[in-house]
Amino acid sequence: MSMTIDDCAPGREGFPRPFPDTPTNVLEQFRLGGKVVVVNGAADGIGLAVAEAMAEAGAHVALWYNSNDAAIGKAQQLASTHNIQAAAYKVDVSDATQVSQTIDKVVNDFEKIDVFVANAGMAISKPILEQTLEEYQKQMSVNVDGIVHCAKYAGHVFQRQGFGNLIITSSMSAHIVNVPVDQPVYNATKAFVTHFGKSLAREWRDFARVNIVSPGFFDTKMGASPLCVNEAYRMSALGRQGHVKEIKGLYLYLASDASTYMTGSDVLIDGGYVLP
Repeated sequence: MSMTIDDCAPGREGFPRPFPDTPTNVLEQFRLGGKVVVVNGAADGIGLAVAEAMAEAGAHVALWYNSNDAAIGKAQQLASTHNIQAAAYKVDVSDATQVSQTIDKVVNDFEKIDVFVANAGMAISKPILEQTLEEYQKQMSVNVDGIVHCAKYAGHVFQRQGFGNLIITSSMSAHIVNVPVDQPVYNATKAFVTHFGKSLAREWRDFARVNIVSPGFFDTKMGASPLCVNEAYRMSALGRQGHVKEIKGLYLYLASDASTYMTGSDVLIDGGYVLP
């Protein structure tokens, strides 16, 4: 964003903005007691680990799922174990109407949304010359349209509240070209959502923070396929895939008051895969 000398001059109205009223004790900064966190793609994998992290830190959690109704039992378990409010919602994020209606349900049930983790995603591992247009459109509808839908309707809530925090799950594939060659569409969708998130951070600067997490290969169903797992081991500086417990703290940091001076950032967590 370009600025004039007048923009930079002392006395510009409203600046400097005040520091946030957050705890000085760093452990207190990570506590989420009383906050409401929505996580989509929360039935398993990284999404479930993120939902667990939020509940462990004291947040109330809304778990969104589509095809895997295990999220229902997971929500009940989190509520019982951590003495928080938790509920599961079936929603196809590629359907804007379902997203809008489910956002309304969450606000009705929890009264607010402090943090929305846009994590749902999919990949069809085929070179573009072997991929059908229907397969291309499916990936775009979930990985791109789904993020846009969630951002739009959660963003309305954030703007109305005057506060909010959006965390987008992207991928290390948005950073490099030496990723599996059979995922060109997936790679492109993640590049889109990374830059979309950065743009939102600027657009929403008066009422919400937006950050991006770019995971490498984690040992989940969305992790390295059998065809490329050995390459994942070879390319990673740590020589392995990540375990989902190793990513929980990053999402918690971004969701918590520990990261109040952070917006528009894209955090890579890939075991050193993209190192030169």
